[in-house]
Amino acid sequence: MTSTTTQENDLSPEERLSQLGFEVPSVTAPVAIYVPAVQTGQLIYTSGQLPLNAGTLLHPGKVGAEVTLEQAQEAARQCALNGLAAVRSLIGDLRLIRRVVKVVGFVASAPDFTNQPGVINGASQLIADAFGENIGPHARSAVGVAALPLNSPVEIEIIVEI
Repeated sequence: MTSTTTQENDLSPEERLSQLGFEVPSVTAPVAIYVPAVQTGQLIYTSGQLPLNAGTLLHPGKVGAEVTLEQAQEAARQCALNGLAAVRSLIGDLRLIRRVVKVVGFVASAPDFTNQPGVINGASQLIADAFGENIGPHARSAVGVAALPLNSPVEIEIIVEI
């Protein structure tokens, strides 16, 4: 193993994301009656995370109509960052995550849009970049829906093991 690989492996998930130009934000305040994340045993389940960035919804609308695939992938990345913020709000340090178990993605889709997996790849790639090969690969669902809260194009849930 090279020293570069060793140094990369020593980086925290947040440091890896920072190198790619991403920052895990403060936890997003709930928009209804729920909590951002719940821990039971060694698992943490996040509530559905919208692509809110500093209180602003990224790319409102339906994917395949008002929102492009690339914009939806950006929104999915923001949802994943918000999910990681929800997890961090419970455990304090993302290095405590032993495994990303599952990502569930909902995509507000135009009637003829069928590339929901391509949208959710935005979240999955961000998680892979943050946690690497041993922790980041996860089970996943990508579901097309008629509408999401606040006219969001994407909503993501994450389940992690600590």
